Amino acid sequence: MSAVTEPLIVDGLVPKHEQLRGRLTELAARLPAGTPLPGERQLCVEHGVSRITVREAIGQLVSEGVLVRVRGKGTFVAERKARSKLHLASFHEDMRRLGLTPSTVVLDVERAVPPAATRRALELPAGAPAWHVRRVRLADGQPMSVDDGWYVADLLPGLGERDLSGSLYTLLAEEYGCPIDRAEQTVRAAEVDRATGVHLGLAAGRSVLVFDRISWSRGRPVEHDISTYHGERYEVQMTVELGT
Repeated sequence: MSAVTEPLIVDGLVPKHEQLRGRLTELAARLPAGTPLPGERQLCVEHGVSRITVREAIGQLVSEGVLVRVRGKGTFVAERKARSKLHLASFHEDMRRLGLTPSTVVLDVERAVPPAATRRALELPAGAPAWHVRRVRLADGQPMSVDDGWYVADLLPGLGERDLSGSLYTLLAEEYGCPIDRAEQTVRAAEVDRATGVHLGLAAGRSVLVFDRISWSRGRPVEHDISTYHGERYEVQMTVELGT
């Protein structure tokens, strides 16, 4: 790693640890994930600060997910998370907006009777079949989520014979005339089970984000999907305003 050419940090309106935090944030943004950070002594010399200042700046960046500490090895640039704002968009649209390349692995597609919770969500009569689609969604080749979705069969004839490796929302809109125009979803933290963890590259019990979504097209429910997202690669951003 090339030597830092910036001037030494000095006392000013901005505390020293905040100045160093800003410099290290910029450094991490230029480096690939997994790159080791210089040691504490080197950072002290290069920036003219104490070990306490270095540790405070690094501690903040670790808590923010910019850096990661590995016991016995050092501090490294953390894997960057895909940050999604809560809005109505397909996975493909969301990842492309973030500058990532989306792809999909279809695990299985079948026509089956859904569980009771899904039947109620899709307003189906007892015993009515639906399409069950399970897929792994990837961004830049890294598994991001496992999607377990159910789709109303009588609105989507032949869905099981379609290419489902692209955007399902685009397919529903363009091929079936069922654009998704409304959705309700809940998000919760959970521990991943073994089967889902295999697809995400996570050991059982690791943290994941679970999105439970019901989607409508022109007033009729079309989709009930449960998406389990890799907790270390995905985060959600939202804007909250004071109610009137």
